[in-house]
Amino acid sequence: QVQLVESGGESVQPGGSLRLSCAASGFTFRSYRMRWYRQPPGKEREWVAGISGTGSNPNYADSVKGRFTISRDNAKNTVYLQMNNLKFEDTAVYYCNAVSISLTTNYWGQGTQVTVSS
Repeated sequence: QVQLVESGGESVQPGGSLRLSCAASGFTFRSYRMRWYRQPPGKEREWVAGISGTGSNPNYADSVKGRFTISRDNAKNTVYLQMNNLKFEDTAVYYCNAVSISLTTNYWGQGTQVTVSS
C-alpha cells in the first residue's frame, strides 16, 4: 500500500522556520522524483520545489527560492522541506508528491497545514 505521510506543519511567526517531512512507503522511493506543492486558502494548488531520485537538481518556485530547501534521504524514504524566513503568504496546506520517471505514476500525501501569523 502506497503512503506519503507529511508532518511538521504548525503555526509560526513571520521570519520563523519550519521543516516539513514526508515519509514514503509502498513504492521504490529512490526511483521517484519528489515534489512539494502547497495550496493557500482560497487558491489553487501550486508547485513549490522538486528533487530528483538521486537528490540532485533541486529546483524551486521563484516565490520560495533562497528561503526553502528541498532534500531527501533515500535510506529513510523521506523527503524534507526546510522553510526559512517564512512570510504570511507561505500560509497553506503543503502536500508531498511522488512522480515516476516515466511520469505515468503519481502519488499524493494528505497534506500538512503551515500557518504564518503574528
